[in-house]
Amino acid sequence: MSLSSTASRTVGAGPAALPWLIIAAGSIVAMLTFGPRSAMGFFQLPMLQDTGWDRTTFGLAMAVQNLCWGLGQPVFGAIADRFGTWRVLLLAGVLYASGLALMSLGHAPATLYIGGGVLVGLGVGAGSFGIVLSAFARNVAPERRSMAFGIGTAAGSAGMFLFAPLSQALISAYGWSDSLLVLAALMLLVPVVAIPLAGNACSGSQKEAIYKQSIGEALKEAFGHKSYVLLVSGFFVCGYQVAFITAHFPAYIGDIGIDARYAVLALALIGFFNIIGSLSAGIIGQRCSKPYFLSLIYIGRSIAVSAFLLLPQTPTSVIVFAVVMGLLWLSTVPPTNGLVAIMFGTGHLGLLGGIVFLSHQIGSFLGVWMGGYLYDHFGSYDPVWWVGVALGVFAAIVHWPIQERPIARPAAA
Repeated sequence: MSLSSTASRTVGAGPAALPWLIIAAGSIVAMLTFGPRSAMGFFQLPMLQDTGWDRTTFGLAMAVQNLCWGLGQPVFGAIADRFGTWRVLLLAGVLYASGLALMSLGHAPATLYIGGGVLVGLGVGAGSFGIVLSAFARNVAPERRSMAFGIGTAAGSAGMFLFAPLSQALISAYGWSDSLLVLAALMLLVPVVAIPLAGNACSGSQKEAIYKQSIGEALKEAFGHKSYVLLVSGFFVCGYQVAFITAHFPAYIGDIGIDARYAVLALALIGFFNIIGSLSAGIIGQRCSKPYFLSLIYIGRSIAVSAFLLLPQTPTSVIVFAVVMGLLWLSTVPPTNGLVAIMFGTGHLGLLGGIVFLSHQIGSFLGVWMGGYLYDHFGSYDPVWWVGVALGVFAAIVHWPIQERPIARPAAA
């Protein structure tokens, strides 16, 4: 597409210029799609109070949401690779808005599972980082991709920062049901904002670098590559950790006797410092080993959670924990997507990046569902926290041996 090519031209003899129109559009899409799903935890207690459901019911719906997000990601990524990013983002806006509207009805658990679970999950899958960052990769030179990925990820973090207080304010003013309808209306802006992202894997300034493969060949190559398999295995942990906190941290804050306003502040701080962490990860990923950097992030998360659980839990400790976790929250995304692009190029990046993210969402499913299930059985979230600590150590170990280099391929004819 001419817009993409023009936006990506190199200026003079210096580094390739970033396509700012494409990056701005993708960043706004990421902010819109990541915002409402990151604020779902604020809807849990008021919804359960009105409906009489238990936390397992809500937790299962959010777990289904994360699983559908993950299952949809490689499918939508493959569709975007072939038929274009904008078409997929149009579908994202419609699915997302429909799911939030159905969730607002609250008549029965089925509306929560189908609306807040299946439809919102598919909507996020069609409009999330994997779709947006694949569009970036097609239009950004390899030496600038890590920075572009950091910007897009930071925009998603900004969505969390903005939608946490917005959602709480809407719930306080209008109730949880009408608030979901407001969020649904906002999701219809996604296709409009996404117009500059039109194009598929055969368009953009980097199209000449594409290695021609069928989907089957790409999958066989990826799953025969040890570093890719390790990356898929490790990203599972990221999903488990962040999804559990997103869905259950507001309720956990109330359980330990801390005022609810600190839950709002904590998630807003996670979102704000997530912006800093994501941008920093994009810069660091251009200069340092991405696998080693990922290992340090996961170790840092395990240390932060352990300290939070073992030290006295006060409003101050909640704030400190939120700041530290915010810096580490989505800082995994730029180096993870960057590694997939380095290993395999951009031809099937939506598909292969989507499979990595499917692993993330399987972890999210378990983190969210186990949070509700174990709480209802043991009256405590502590077992879920400590499983997350152990998984963080596991992730650090599996990322360390990943090789940051393109896969060996036969020379092009």
